[in-house]
Amino acid sequence: MDAPEGRRRGRTFQSLHVRNFRIFIAGQLLSSIGTWMQGVAAPLLVLHLTHSGVALGIDTALTFLPILVAGGYGGLFADRYDNRRIQILTQIVYGILAFTLFALVRTHVIHVWMIYCISFLSGCVTAVDMPTRQSFYLELVGPDDLTNAMSLNTASFNGARIVGSVAGAALIAAYGAATAFLVNSLSYLLALGALLLIHTSELRPRRKVERHPGQIREGFRYAWETPALRLPFVVMGTVFLFAFNFSVLLPLLAVRNFHGSPGTYGRMLALMGAGSLVGALAMASRSSMANVRRLCVLGLVTGGVTLAVGVAPWLVLAYVELPLLGAAFIAFAITANSTLQLTSSDEMRGRVMALYTMVFLGSTPIGAPIAGFVGQHVNARAGLIGGGVIAVAAGLYGLASLRSLQPEAADTARTLEPVPAEPVAARPAE
Repeated sequence: MDAPEGRRRGRTFQSLHVRNFRIFIAGQLLSSIGTWMQGVAAPLLVLHLTHSGVALGIDTALTFLPILVAGGYGGLFADRYDNRRIQILTQIVYGILAFTLFALVRTHVIHVWMIYCISFLSGCVTAVDMPTRQSFYLELVGPDDLTNAMSLNTASFNGARIVGSVAGAALIAAYGAATAFLVNSLSYLLALGALLLIHTSELRPRRKVERHPGQIREGFRYAWETPALRLPFVVMGTVFLFAFNFSVLLPLLAVRNFHGSPGTYGRMLALMGAGSLVGALAMASRSSMANVRRLCVLGLVTGGVTLAVGVAPWLVLAYVELPLLGAAFIAFAITANSTLQLTSSDEMRGRVMALYTMVFLGSTPIGAPIAGFVGQHVNARAGLIGGGVIAVAAGLYGLASLRSLQPEAADTARTLEPVPAEPVAARPAE
C-alpha cells in the first residue's frame, strides 16, 4: 500500500480517534437501525389502511411540516442552550411516540388519523433535534474534522438503512408492522445511553447567544445577505423540494409500477442505503467538501440519476441505479452541510443549520403532497422524472451564478472562513 493510499484510509476514520464521537456515532448507528425499520413499516401501513398515494403524501408532509414552520426555534435553542441535554430529551420523546404507535397497531385500534398525529408530533421533535445535532458535531470534533465526522455519521446512518430496511421488511412479513415499531422504540434507549456516557469536559467550548428580540429573523437575514450562503440555499431548496420525495415515490414505484411486495420496497431502500454508505465513506476520505461549485455539480448529478430511476423500464435496472442515486444524494447533502457550517459564524451557526434543516426536511410538506398527487393520478415515474429534470436545472443555475461569489468560496474549500455576523447594534431596528 503506497503512502497516499494509507493517508486516505487514515483520514477516512480520523474523527473516530475522539472518544466522545465514537460513543455518539455508536448510539446513532444502533438507534438508526430501528428508525429505518419503522421507515419501512409506516408508509406500507398507510398504504394498507388507505390504498392512497395522496394519504402517503399527507403523512409525509405532516412529519416535516413542523420543521418548516418551527425549525428556526430549534436553531435558536441550539445557539442558546446545551445541545447534549436537548438531545437527551428528544430521544426520550421519540421513543415514547414509537411505542405509542406499536401499542395502537398491536391492539388493532389504529386509524390513519392516528398515524397522522404521531407523524406530526415526531416532526415537532425533529424541528428541535436536528439543528442541535448538526451543531453538536462541531462540539464533538472541532472544525478540522467536521466534514469527516459528518461523513462517518452519515455512513453509519446509511449502513443502518441497509440493515434496518431488510430487517424491517422481514419483521413485517413474519410478525407484522407492530414489531418494527416496538424495536424502534427500544432503540432510542441506546442513543440515550450514548449521550449520557459523553464526557462534557471534552466537548469543544462554544459561545452561547444571549437572548434579545428578533434573533430568528437575524439568523435568516444573515444567511440571505451572505452570498456564499444564499446560493447554496437556493440550489439546495430546489433539489430537496422536487427531488427529495423518495419516501412517497419509491413505495408507489415498488408496489404499483413494478407490482412488488414489501420486500421489494425494503430492497430498494437497502440498495439506496448501500450507495449512500459508499458515498459517505468516500466523502470521509476527503480533507474537506466545503465547496459551492462542487455542490452545484452534485445537484446536477443527483437530478440526472433521479431521472434515470424514473425512466427505468425494469426492476433490475432500478436496482442498479438506486445505489448511484444514494451515493449522489448523500454527497450533495454532506457538501451542503459542510459548506454552511464552515462558512457560518459561531454565534449564527445554530440558526443557519436550522435553516438548512428547514430546507432539507421542511421542503417535504410542499413536495410530498405534490409527489403523492402525481404518483396517484399519473404514476411514480412521472414524479421522479419531473423532480430529476428540475434538480438538473438547479445545478446548472448554480454553476451559472458562481461568478457572483468570491473565487475562494466557489472553488477552494481550504480558504472558506466563517463570515462574521454584523453586530446587533449596527443593524437597523426591526
